[in-house]
Amino acid sequence: MKYDVKNIKLAEKGLKRIKWAAKEMPVLRFIAKQFKQNKTLKKIIIGACLHITAETANLMLTLKEGGAKVFLCASNPLSTQDDVAAALVHYFKIPVFAKRGENRKTFFTHLNLVLDSRPQIVIDDGADLIGLLHTVRANQNKTIWGGCEETTTGVNRLKSLNKSGKLQFPIVAVNDSQIKYLFDNRYGTGQSTIDGIIRATNILIAGKKFVVAGYGWVGRGIAARARGMGAEVIITEINPIRALEARMDGFAVMTMEVATLIGDIFVTATGNRNVIDNRHFVKMKNGAILANAGHFNVEIDVKNLETLKGKKEEARTGVKSYQVAKDKQVYLIGEGRLVNLAAAEGHPSAVMDLSFAGQAKSVEFIVKNKRKLKKQIYNLPFEVESEIAQIKLDSVGIKIDKLTAQQKEYMSGWETGT
Repeated sequence: MKYDVKNIKLAEKGLKRIKWAAKEMPVLRFIAKQFKQNKTLKKIIIGACLHITAETANLMLTLKEGGAKVFLCASNPLSTQDDVAAALVHYFKIPVFAKRGENRKTFFTHLNLVLDSRPQIVIDDGADLIGLLHTVRANQNKTIWGGCEETTTGVNRLKSLNKSGKLQFPIVAVNDSQIKYLFDNRYGTGQSTIDGIIRATNILIAGKKFVVAGYGWVGRGIAARARGMGAEVIITEINPIRALEARMDGFAVMTMEVATLIGDIFVTATGNRNVIDNRHFVKMKNGAILANAGHFNVEIDVKNLETLKGKKEEARTGVKSYQVAKDKQVYLIGEGRLVNLAAAEGHPSAVMDLSFAGQAKSVEFIVKNKRKLKKQIYNLPFEVESEIAQIKLDSVGIKIDKLTAQQKEYMSGWETGT
């Protein structure tokens, strides 16, 4: 079996981490039993490009329980938990190609090794794997049944591809499912971003001016948790509706140009590039801290930050200091990559239980409908999302009301008025 991990001797530690995460993932356990009983994925080859964490490991094990052959690589060079990668190889015989800190060349070598398995279904986080299948590996598209995309940035890339008429196989936009963005993006990223900043810097959040670029579901979650820790939160936006919503939620709203002058901590969550660049670096307060919560490391213009002539040094593990003017320096966490994974452990398992349940069910959806699906982007059916939510509620002992026959009739008709 081919694999490429940093140290296979880390496997025992990784196994403990996988088991710990599994305790908080009852929905995936339930789906795994369904898949095993029904042999849902028997002999299907799945290629996955995801953050290699203990939570991802539990998704891979769920797919394997259904009979799938799974091949896994990393979707981010700094998010791989090397012990988890080793455990998947050693204990579960799942080929993994990932090393924390791998360079760009190795990153794409690993993507290609996963595609060498000739998968019928691909699971992606950021659309790099699917991107290769639309460029240098386009000859494989005829054997691809479909793909699943995990994150906002990846879905945006694939929507652009679809709009151009060049999408070559069906995609399930897992990120656009309520079961994903209402919980993972908001609660998961909200908590884990703050976790990453604190682990990296050990600063006190209370009393700081905390600037969040973007007020989508990720931005909402970060802003709420920063406020909960006592920060004075400032939102920057390009969308007037979201800016108005942020203001109505009680946050200060201003341009990045203005926020630059007063912010202590800056977090980008937009999915776009150069949200903070040289115009801003030189105006920031001495000691400003920069972090990114978007998928790719382009939101903070790190390339231009590196070109500044001032002194550069590692201030703490995972934190780099840049001199941007005389007697002024700013600090960048995790090379501008996803701060919750570069500086912490990513989302809590309980949140990823919902997101990865959506991934598992999306794979099942593709398998069941592969002959009917067109080359377009699909959302996970609402009834499937509802099933996932119900399993989660059942796992924590929560009961909810059901419509009576009379209520169903009322809701489905138009005749009854006042």
